[in-house]
Amino acid sequence: MGKKNSGDQSDRIQRGKTARLTDDHEKKNQIRRVKDVEMTLPVVYGTISFWLGKKADEYHSHKWTVYIRGATNEDIGVAIKRVVFQLHPSFNNPTRVVESAPFELTETGWGEFEISITIFFHSDVAEKPQELYHHLKLYPEDEAGPQSIKKPVVVESYDEIVFTEPSEAFYLRARNHPAVVITGTPTGLSLPAPSGATNENFSEKKRGDTKDHLLSQWFLRHSEADELAQLTAARQQVQNHIMKLRRQLNLLETEAIRLKPNSGQ
Repeated sequence: MGKKNSGDQSDRIQRGKTARLTDDHEKKNQIRRVKDVEMTLPVVYGTISFWLGKKADEYHSHKWTVYIRGATNEDIGVAIKRVVFQLHPSFNNPTRVVESAPFELTETGWGEFEISITIFFHSDVAEKPQELYHHLKLYPEDEAGPQSIKKPVVVESYDEIVFTEPSEAFYLRARNHPAVVITGTPTGLSLPAPSGATNENFSEKKRGDTKDHLLSQWFLRHSEADELAQLTAARQQVQNHIMKLRRQLNLLETEAIRLKPNSGQ
């Protein structure tokens, strides 16, 4: 289990509720919502910075990467269409737009500052953009000690983007995606039969995950993500057992109906 970051990081799980589009917009576009269901996208956002050592100069002492990734390194592009990183105004073109996963950018510089991260969702998600903030850290906590070009300064935050009563289109498209955690059972929704034609084969699509990322060895482990994965697996086992019992009950009821006329003879 990885260590929590120091500084302004909180030990509690942050659950970032997405902002729902206005009622007028939903009525105009006839967005159907899935009742009694919550879809969660666990994410990690942060920075990894390396000291440049002998290559450093007055204005370029560190090379750093800012990113938002799946908490288990799955492809969060299933829900997120693009991400806008707002850098310090001293940078050329400080507003950086990343149109596809992995959502990240790399720069060099000498100073620490706050980076805003604006998340835009796919149209069928039908949610407003969400904004996060991250403070770029270049120097280790023990600033008195020597800097290392091999060991970076890593600062990450864990969060959960929660889609309460998600749109029907998004639910049907992403319900089997490994980056998404689903709780609840949809009511009044007819699910299509599992088949290669109706269910997306995500493994065959362009990979946007960060499992083999060049910086993955420095990614931190977040206990909340592990706990959420364990709870999801346990919940899935319970749901599978319930479905099995329902099938058995249906078979018994069918057999009882079939035998009922014979009992009167």
